[in-house]
Amino acid sequence: MARIIVVGAGMGGLAAASRLATLGHRVTVLEAAGTHGGQVGAYRRDGFGFDTGPGLLALPAVYRDLALKTGREPLEQLVGLRPVDPESRHLFPDGTELVLPNASRGGVGQALDTAFGAGAGERWGELVNRGRTVWEATRRPLLEEPRPAVDPADPYPVPPRRGLSRLLPRGRPTLADAARELGGGPGPAALLAEYALRYGLDPRTAPASATVLPYMEQSFGVWYVDGGLRALADAVFARCGERGVEFRFGTPVRALETAADGRGTGVRTDDGVLSADAVLSAVPGLGLPEPAAPAPGRCTVLLALDGARPAGTAHRTVVHAADPAAEARAVFTDGTLPERPTVQLLRPDDPALLPGPDAEAAVLTVTVPGGPAPAAAALDAWADRLLSHLAAAGLDLRPRLRWRETRWTPAVPVPALAGGRLAAANEPGPAGLYLIGAHAHPGGGLARVGMSASITAGLLGPA
Repeated sequence: MARIIVVGAGMGGLAAASRLATLGHRVTVLEAAGTHGGQVGAYRRDGFGFDTGPGLLALPAVYRDLALKTGREPLEQLVGLRPVDPESRHLFPDGTELVLPNASRGGVGQALDTAFGAGAGERWGELVNRGRTVWEATRRPLLEEPRPAVDPADPYPVPPRRGLSRLLPRGRPTLADAARELGGGPGPAALLAEYALRYGLDPRTAPASATVLPYMEQSFGVWYVDGGLRALADAVFARCGERGVEFRFGTPVRALETAADGRGTGVRTDDGVLSADAVLSAVPGLGLPEPAAPAPGRCTVLLALDGARPAGTAHRTVVHAADPAAEARAVFTDGTLPERPTVQLLRPDDPALLPGPDAEAAVLTVTVPGGPAPAAAALDAWADRLLSHLAAAGLDLRPRLRWRETRWTPAVPVPALAGGRLAAANEPGPAGLYLIGAHAHPGGGLARVGMSASITAGLLGPA
């Protein structure tokens, strides 16, 4: 039995701790905050409940595997899990409406033909098929195994060029190149860009392998956890308790302890040094490199609404930017708040989040520049403009607003993609130190964080 310290009780730390304890190790989790879950947080006020981080679960197979490997039971015995259908409703600035079914490639094609004209669905299907090629080429080396020694080239199968374009030099394919394969219409291009933007990727420069993002969602579906995604964090935390994991909250780790030969021996806290045979860190600066530049952040507006959720309301609605090019410049080049940006609106049908039947809880999310939040007055005025932007698209929630709260997450790690820059390796070099979580391989996102825990548990092996 090895003594293992996990630094950070976010989802990566929880998943790793539960796996390692199941393998027979003695695991202690040290967390600077007063609770578990990290970015998968919740906020409650006046009977309303909100997810303050991600609100939907993609690739639930990652947490199904965790439930089976740590307890030999299906994930559905730990949390209520249901597919979101329709997967999303999209409102475009020209008034076009697109409703996408969940986990139905054929249904998606039909919906695009209806919204954008005949042929739009076929072109989208061809692009998503190329995303499937990326998935098949990168699933194992970039999601299920330790980080490869060499960053893999983008496996996106670029279609043959025609005419004079064949004479031009071919560079690394980008998502913007892929968008041009959709026929030139602004709607399909904006739909593709939204997947990148939601994950904190610049749609202008992201590698073409980012087409794997719509492939994954439209093939494997999008799911909602009853009570919000915080219920998933609570379930994994409870599993850690069942496996004997010790938690110490309010315990920031100040430094890693190493022997003269560079081998890790434990961590230093305000209460002294804790020895360990291995340390898993999910915290930048403790084994993990600090980001070279601030990653994009997220602004979230929690809305407590009077009146019941209208029948037929989509769980997820995306109001697309009035000017996608201006939005990309603001977020990724100028570092300013975008005007009339792409907004994700989540409106779960979940009584557990409400004080009663005549109320609704909704969450707006916008990708914003990284760095500290603007002044409170400026941020509040911008939130007003977001609500006006929704109203102009036909979603006026302002007459029902009881109260709202605006939250700013300064940096959100992006997923690692072939053709892009990969995250730090899980086994970085010094003996006894391992890296997990959103800042480590295979990058940000709830599913990838769970994968980092699985990879690292495999590196350590059973006691």
